[in-house]
Amino acid sequence: MAPPSVRLARDPSRRGSQVSFAHPDGYAVMRALVARGVVGDFRAPDVLRFGFAPLYVRYADAWDAARALAEVLSSHAHERPEFA
Repeated sequence: MAPPSVRLARDPSRRGSQVSFAHPDGYAVMRALVARGVVGDFRAPDVLRFGFAPLYVRYADAWDAARALAEVLSSHAHERPEFA
């Protein structure tokens, strides 16, 4: 069985300066991302939120965050005990 992936959690036409994804292990995923230097926000029960303020978030920052999210999920890093 394939591991659960993230899904868009909010209507993209109403997201403002953030994007939200949902994942069943959202809290652990966010903790694993923070350990990699990606700062986001977790909202119970399963929402990962990322803000994109254009004055201080570069394209490269968004790219790096997306890559880190893909790596955390594909490597199952979020399943490590320290992120539970």
